Amino acid sequence: MTADQITISAILFGVLALFIWGRWRYDIVAFLALLSATALGLVSVEEAFYGFGHPATVTVAVVLIVSRGLINSGAVAILTRYFLPPVESPVQHVGLAATLAGALSGFMNNVGALAMLMPAALESAKKAARSPSVILMPLSFGSILGGLVTLIGTPPNIIVSAFRAESTGEPFGMFDFSPVGGVIAVAGIAFVALVGWRLIPAARHAPPSPEDISRVEDYVVETRVPKQSRVVGQMLSQVEDWAAEHDATIVALFRRNRRLHRPRGELEVRPSDVLIIDAGSQGVDDVLSALELRPVGESRRKKSGLFGDRLAIAEAVVPTQARIVGQTDLGPRLRRRFGVSLLAVSRQGRPFTGRLRSFRIRAGDVLLLQGETERLPEAIAGIGCMPLARGAVPMGRQRFALISVGVFAAAIGAAVAGLTSIPIALAAAAAAMVLLGIVSPREIYDSVDWPVIVLLGAMIPVGRALADTGTTGLIADVLVGITAEVPPVVALTLVLVITMTLSDILNNAATAVVMAPIAVGVAERLGAGSDAFLMAVAIGASCAFLTPIGHQNNSLILGPGGYRFGDYWRMGLPLEVVIVVVGVPMLAWVWGI
Repeated sequence: MTADQITISAILFGVLALFIWGRWRYDIVAFLALLSATALGLVSVEEAFYGFGHPATVTVAVVLIVSRGLINSGAVAILTRYFLPPVESPVQHVGLAATLAGALSGFMNNVGALAMLMPAALESAKKAARSPSVILMPLSFGSILGGLVTLIGTPPNIIVSAFRAESTGEPFGMFDFSPVGGVIAVAGIAFVALVGWRLIPAARHAPPSPEDISRVEDYVVETRVPKQSRVVGQMLSQVEDWAAEHDATIVALFRRNRRLHRPRGELEVRPSDVLIIDAGSQGVDDVLSALELRPVGESRRKKSGLFGDRLAIAEAVVPTQARIVGQTDLGPRLRRRFGVSLLAVSRQGRPFTGRLRSFRIRAGDVLLLQGETERLPEAIAGIGCMPLARGAVPMGRQRFALISVGVFAAAIGAAVAGLTSIPIALAAAAAAMVLLGIVSPREIYDSVDWPVIVLLGAMIPVGRALADTGTTGLIADVLVGITAEVPPVVALTLVLVITMTLSDILNNAATAVVMAPIAVGVAERLGAGSDAFLMAVAIGASCAFLTPIGHQNNSLILGPGGYRFGDYWRMGLPLEVVIVVVGVPMLAWVWGI
């Protein structure tokens, strides 16, 4: 190995280690890798920021804007209303949810599709008296599988297409992914609907009890005792009895920031005490009004009850890249900026029983927020979270549903007909949606997943440096050496499995950037066509089903579904086996090796 190869390999292994560690955000890690490669002369100064103007990066950004337009216009909500009803059969219910998610994800960002469908799925599960865990994991997996079908379904497809354009001069077309990706999606969704949901632990998919059907999570609410409260001077045992009348439980009592551990019945409640109360999201208003308590941070209690005429509560889930991930003491910032209170938090279906100000937010957590009805959506969007209840589409935008679909279809048609490239066609569609008022100027920037954009902009030059230094050739030689005495289809299978494994622990876009040049190197050394190997990378990079960290959609459902980290592989591992068994023969048949 040359000095440059050793250096770029060290940078790559460092990036992978930091990605797996997860302490630093992956966009920061990628940008530091780019700076290191540039400083060491592996990437020229002129090409250091080449990736930020790369067609793949631009396409990912405009796809996100167009997806926001389809959601804003109500087009997705209309489909959800008619195609995601509650049904008695769990097989049919799961099949409908996963199929709808897959169909939408083929033509819009799959994270946006899941965010739009998740509230409707929770609502249909509630009406069917079915646990959300039965629906949400199949919904997430279906949205991931649907992204395999078209060029714009998922970032790895866009990256692989752009890499093919650089290496052969011709990118993959819009529907070049459909023959293989479509068959895999159909097979995967069929497995999820017929078998997969049954593999979720019984404790998750057991039918909820009647008292639990009306809520997604249990919550622990942090409340303060005002001077005029009826509980002042009462023994804690009496207060517990009053709370029990409203299906709530007193979890703990804090006084002067200290948790009191004396026998609970002997404690007398005093003004300014903090009571931690376990209550369902629908019962918070009742118990706090009955006990004359208020959420910590409220300056005064509304005369019309805890929530008043203009106040409401809302549930929101924290996605992977929300700006509040890793933060503590979120409540005061929410009150100062939005006038919204953080009532409670739940993690993996279990309520947090300590002080909220010490709670460190993670992806997948569910927040219970209270504030003015019109300000809650702004607050949820402002902290980068997603609502868990289906809201009405603004009437002013509903008339744009057909227009937005028409604009999108026209863009796809122009690209497929060869009138223009995919990035230009989608950029024109995004501009049209902004000019029509379907997407506001602020939403242009809010809808783009900037960490992914920075990741792509930084990793594309690093990936090129891997190829320029001959490092990808060395890795390809190792893989070819492993499969030297067997048919090329074994090497194709190995590339697919390695890519899938990396995608379970890394960001899927980063996985595609790293594996695409390696796949081409393997194909060249075998004297085989590179298209099948590039398609294997596209499929493998998107198929992250073993962990909640492999794909953002898996993180989104972690809290609302009440899943544990180890629940994913139970359905995900056999699903990945199905993908390999179905995908490899299809790749060899359609693209040839």
